[in-house]
Amino acid sequence: MNQHANMTHWAERIDLAAAFRWTVKLNLHEAVANHFSLAVNPEGTRFLINPNGRHFARITASSLVEIDANDPTTLSRPDAPDPTAWGLHGSIHRACPHARCVMHVHSIHATVLASLADSRLPAIDQNTAMFHNRHVVDDHYGGMAFGDEGARCAALLNDPKIKVMIMGNHGVLIIGETVADTFNRLYYFERSAETYIRALQTGQPLRILPEAIAEKTAREWEDYPTGADAHLSELKAILDDEGSNYAS
Repeated sequence: MNQHANMTHWAERIDLAAAFRWTVKLNLHEAVANHFSLAVNPEGTRFLINPNGRHFARITASSLVEIDANDPTTLSRPDAPDPTAWGLHGSIHRACPHARCVMHVHSIHATVLASLADSRLPAIDQNTAMFHNRHVVDDHYGGMAFGDEGARCAALLNDPKIKVMIMGNHGVLIIGETVADTFNRLYYFERSAETYIRALQTGQPLRILPEAIAEKTAREWEDYPTGADAHLSELKAILDDEGSNYAS
């Protein structure tokens, strides 16, 4: 008998746990910091999130904590999330119901980009074009993402077209409709940031795509059939082949 048969949102838990584990393989994680969350009610206010202090490499489907963004007693719970996770993810799920899944990391290339005076990501290839007119730069870092700072960040995601927040002096935050959609975007954003940073390092002029072509390519990415779902499905298959316990 499945010992977790009575645990809610089991398929979503498995997807989210797989994303944590693959983030480790890509070295996008940071110690026991950073958080992924996934809304599980129509309003987007109840969500799953990683437990406080648990390394991404040890996240399992059953270890994810379900909390309510509108419950002011959350940080008094024995399984309370990290206060910055509550401040940032709670604020976003409370204010942005379209942000079903939220992934925040301090990955190397995205954070390098966030450390530049101009942190915008130009469309210089097919991958970077995915984010054309679909990212916002937060130029007003105010310290760790406790309550007020989290609410300020959430306000930058009001436009559902914006899927990426480049958090100046901080890192990157990705939103999406599902775990697969969001993780796929996280993967491509880090790759895109690396391409841009390496291009800058050459010291040569950039070949920036014209506005019309960049926007056309971004729309083609959005309409591309099954790419994100196939990506996550394959990652779970690899984890299964390796004997990972992520789905436990």
